[in-house]
Amino acid sequence: MHTDRDRPLQSELLDIRETGMPIDGEPQYSDRRLYLQLHVFEGCHDNRIIIEKLEKGNLNAVLYDDLNHPTGIGVLFIAEDPGTLLTESHSLLVETQVDSGLTYRPEMTMIGRTYSSGREPDLEEWLISKPRNNVLNPEYPWAIWYPLRRKPDFYQLELWERGRILGEHAMLGRSYASGGYASDIRLACFGLDTNDNEFVIGLVGADLYPLSRLIQDMRKTEQTTKYIESLGPFFVGKVRKQFG
Repeated sequence: MHTDRDRPLQSELLDIRETGMPIDGEPQYSDRRLYLQLHVFEGCHDNRIIIEKLEKGNLNAVLYDDLNHPTGIGVLFIAEDPGTLLTESHSLLVETQVDSGLTYRPEMTMIGRTYSSGREPDLEEWLISKPRNNVLNPEYPWAIWYPLRRKPDFYQLELWERGRILGEHAMLGRSYASGGYASDIRLACFGLDTNDNEFVIGLVGADLYPLSRLIQDMRKTEQTTKYIESLGPFFVGKVRKQFG
């Protein structure tokens, strides 16, 4: 005699698409997202070689001068396909290291993907256009990039409580954006980061001070004071050239 326990469990079909705010009652879905990866080097005494390589490459990219290292640079690559990101960035960077003698700093590598919260009025703009336009905006020469990881306790909170805590953080970011002081790029990196970080944050703007001040003000929020396990390392760069 067979019982219900003998029957194989029926797995539910997962829908892992990005979801935005419904339009006329119809939800927005997308399988598109951007992957952004920052590589950091030292020993750059002549950036003409890497500029030439990036100009010939097939990826959108940004070349930064490293504020905290006299011969440091950062290279940010942008792509929708992670396979293309891997192939193109590795090819460009390996050739550049051989030709210019750069020293790679793996502890500074950051990678993440754009994601949705379900409340975005224009999903494609949020996932694709906005982050790309922010990092490639010639009026935003300054950038601060850093990873973070939340404490496990945060994920044990009720959904409404998490929303309230994140809302405080979001309102602060929006106030800086509406004032023209800073724009952000929010990336998820669950399972992508070698140090088990969960998010990568990019802040870009016309001046460096507002970016630093925004991070200072965010230290006072409930999310940061109670639920952040780790922040950093921080990469602070000024755009040398954008490719896009």
